[in-house]
Amino acid sequence: MAQVLVTGGSGFLGSLLVRELLDRGHAVTNIDLLPCGQRHPNLDSIVGDIRDRALLDRLMAGRRHQVVFHCAALLAHGSLKERELWSANVEGTRTLAAAVAGAGIPSLVYISSNCLWGQGFDRPVREDDAPAPCEIYGASKWEGEKILADHAGNFRSTIIRSPTIMDEGRLGLLAILFEFIAEGRRVWVVGDGSHRYQFIYARDMIAAMLLAWERGTHGVFGIGSDNVDTMRGTFAHVIAQSGSGARIGCLPKAPTILAMKAAHALRVSPLGPYHYRMIAADFVFDTTRIKAELGWRPTLTNSEMLLRAYRYYAANRAEIAARQDVSAHRRSADMGVIRLLKWVS
Repeated sequence: MAQVLVTGGSGFLGSLLVRELLDRGHAVTNIDLLPCGQRHPNLDSIVGDIRDRALLDRLMAGRRHQVVFHCAALLAHGSLKERELWSANVEGTRTLAAAVAGAGIPSLVYISSNCLWGQGFDRPVREDDAPAPCEIYGASKWEGEKILADHAGNFRSTIIRSPTIMDEGRLGLLAILFEFIAEGRRVWVVGDGSHRYQFIYARDMIAAMLLAWERGTHGVFGIGSDNVDTMRGTFAHVIAQSGSGARIGCLPKAPTILAMKAAHALRVSPLGPYHYRMIAADFVFDTTRIKAELGWRPTLTNSEMLLRAYRYYAANRAEIAARQDVSAHRRSADMGVIRLLKWVS
């Protein structure tokens, strides 16, 4: 049994990771701004802030943690102020890294993001492609990577750059798409929907995180599904398999992106600058390195994992609508001005 520290273990990915670690017989310490819904004799879950160095030192003292899985991050959703997001994601990572170094913990696994880039790519994105974030969340993740690089002599850090993480229970902005499908409305793609945007199955992500720790790796890895279908093809699969009467419609690309940017500037849309790429541009990680160095392989395609997430939403829609005090990925995002599009769909 290993002692493991998880930050953000009450969130979507973190809670699945905590459950897997407990199932494997490990003792888990979780720190999160939100309470944890899990109970287990080997789980010590603390409501707290990773910017609190004194708290981190107390949690790490005498426990001989073998690894830290750093999943905690605030998202650029809702009314969250940019300075709070930056403080939580950047200063939180800085404080955590210093505490890990001080406690002599040998390994840290950090979840980074494909939001390190604001533009699409006409080829798979490699680990040596220079990050160029276009908004604060991506910039905060890039800053976190640089903080960990500064601690290269203190502990091993594995950075996994992740696309959208998908599984049963993943909601957030996806709940808007799922609502359109559940109600049999027109599901819109931008342009002809032929762009390819990669997802990652949460269980595949967790498998990679555990392999990174177990094999003592150090470095940066892109991760994602194989055989990435077009967004139109992915949506069509979910619609067909769910029995929904939804149809796929096309929006003209240039005017739609312009309207999205205007809505974001007016703060009436949940979609930010990095979402424009998901909606209208190609983005796929090259997963050659993570497969070669960790022996990792994905198990589900985009279409398969999105269907799982939709079926969960459809089966739990009423309960989801009533949720409070859960992470952003476990509740439905506010539709904002997109509700106007729903009315004409």
